[in-house]
Amino acid sequence: MISASDLRAGMTFIQDGKLIKVLEASHHKPGKGNTVMRMKLRDVRTGATYDTTLRPDEKFEKAMMENKPVQYLYSQDDMAIFMDLETYEQYELPIPSIEQEMKYLLENMEVKIQFYGSEVIGVTLPTSVVLRVVETQPSIKGATVTGSGKPATMETGLVVNVPDFVEAGELLEINTQEGTYAKRAGK
Repeated sequence: MISASDLRAGMTFIQDGKLIKVLEASHHKPGKGNTVMRMKLRDVRTGATYDTTLRPDEKFEKAMMENKPVQYLYSQDDMAIFMDLETYEQYELPIPSIEQEMKYLLENMEVKIQFYGSEVIGVTLPTSVVLRVVETQPSIKGATVTGSGKPATMETGLVVNVPDFVEAGELLEINTQEGTYAKRAGK
């Protein structure tokens, strides 16, 4: 059992027989009254997301998840195809259920897929990925890192705010937890 105050983004628990993944979690102390946990949750099986508040002392059963290393092969129709790196077995995941993760996936990239028993639940991304900038405004001569930045579209369609000196064609390291620019990774 795990209490609501210990739930963090990325954790999965069982509530009323449903498998629930925490997308966002924060403590909130209103002016009067007790502390509550504000949560953004997703029903893993249906893909429905919702916001809720929980008492910090509420208890839930933690879902025992297993991670398996796989390679993302390709997407076809509305399915993403992954291959087990040890057995070469292929797994299909519906794209709507991993829509956020797809913004960071390139073909042949190694990731982990999560299993709950024999059921494929989702994808676990590395903490950062390297993506190429396909479109951004021209760089500004003399721009520094401290500028407000500009939007850049990455090769997966992800839009990230980057420093003014970044140009199209550059490789950038992107933090997958926050969806933010981390640093240059070369050309």
